[in-house]
This record gives sequence, structure tokens and C-alpha cells, in this order.
Amino acid sequence: MIPWVHLDTAKAPGGGGELRLSRRGSEFSIRIGQAELMNSRLSGSEKALATLAFEKISDRARPRMLIGGLGMGFTLGAALEVLPAGASVVVAELVPAVVAWARGPMAEIFGDSLSDPRVTIVEDDVGAVIRAGRGGYDAILLDVDNGPEGMTRASNDGLYGVEGLGDARAALKPGGVLAVWSQGPDKAFGARLFKSGFTTEEHRVRAHRAGKGARHVIWIATKGEAGARRR
Repeated sequence: MIPWVHLDTAKAPGGGGELRLSRRGSEFSIRIGQAELMNSRLSGSEKALATLAFEKISDRARPRMLIGGLGMGFTLGAALEVLPAGASVVVAELVPAVVAWARGPMAEIFGDSLSDPRVTIVEDDVGAVIRAGRGGYDAILLDVDNGPEGMTRASNDGLYGVEGLGDARAALKPGGVLAVWSQGPDKAFGARLFKSGFTTEEHRVRAHRAGKGARHVIWIATKGEAGARRR
């Protein structure tokens, strides 16, 4: 069996421990403690985050999208596959090492996505980027810290609370969409989306791109005057 090789370590923000990048053959893994945050073999739900969101804004000629969390680039790659030439994508990544890994040891996964003229990488807290972008986005995609129940940074909870959802709603254009990835169901978060004025859909998506593995949850929340939840 091919052993894992440790490539690099980075501090998680806010004293959340250490992120460790490892490789086994062509497979990459990012872990914190004993928990695996992401694996290059499991990209199905990350890609679905982009494609499900795009379905809601596919009629817009020059959509502007914000992606919170670069990760292993699967959401970004899937977005670039469906977005038109006139689109723009801002990717907010708080950990500089993650961006360095994308340009270095994981470059083969990212391909030419980081050099795509539609893409801007911002090394900043996505919450701050959202607050600065009032009315500027057609879609905001959040794949930050395992979803509403975070693992690495307590302040990430603010993204998914009432105030954070209000900031996201304010940053969206009329009819814009907030798409949120989560490792599992969260009824309380679904209720907060509804109360924050979003029409929501909850999707169960397999982790593996071949339709296998654990089922993750993706919320597709459309900005509206009143919430109306459906599955």
C-alpha cells in the first residue's frame, strides 16, 4: 500500500490548530487533528455546489460569483465550466498556505483555473468580502469549515448566523442565490435561511464524483421577499 507523505503544515486561523497537507500517489488530503477536511477523491458535492447555484442564474449574461473557500479547487473548476465568458469569480481564502498549495504541490488538480481571466483570488475572510460587496453578486457559494457546524474556527459561525445571512442577502442582487455546503443536515440552519428571507431548497449530494460515498447537504437559497421552504 502506498504510504501517505506529509507535504506541509499551516496554522488554522483563530487558533484552530494545524492544517496538514499530505499526498499518497495522486491523492491529496488536508486534515486537522484526526479529522479529514477534504480529499481529492471526494469532489462530487463540491462540484454540485457550483452547478446547482449556476442553474439559478444561468439566464444572466455577466454573472458575478463569490466563492468562500478555495479548498482543492473543485467548486471553482466546476463554476468555470458552466459560467459564460463574461462572468467574474472572486475566491476568498483566509489561509495563505492553501493558495500556495494550489499553486504548488496541488497545481495538477487546479490546472489553469487560477490563471483564468475570470478569476480573482482574495486572501481575506469571506465574511469581510461579503460585507464589502453590497448588492454586487449574483451568487455567493460558501464551502467554509465543514458548513454551519464548523471545525476549525469559531468565528466562522458568524457566517451562518442571522447576522451573517443578513450580510449575504444584502450582498446579493435581486433574485441572487446563496449556496451553502455542509457535511450533514442542520435543521436549525435551514430555519435561519427561511427566516432571513430566502426561498430555500435542500439537496442531498454524494461526496464521490461517481455518485458514491457519504451524502452531503447543499442549501440553495434564493433572495426573495419571503421564505418558502421546499425539498
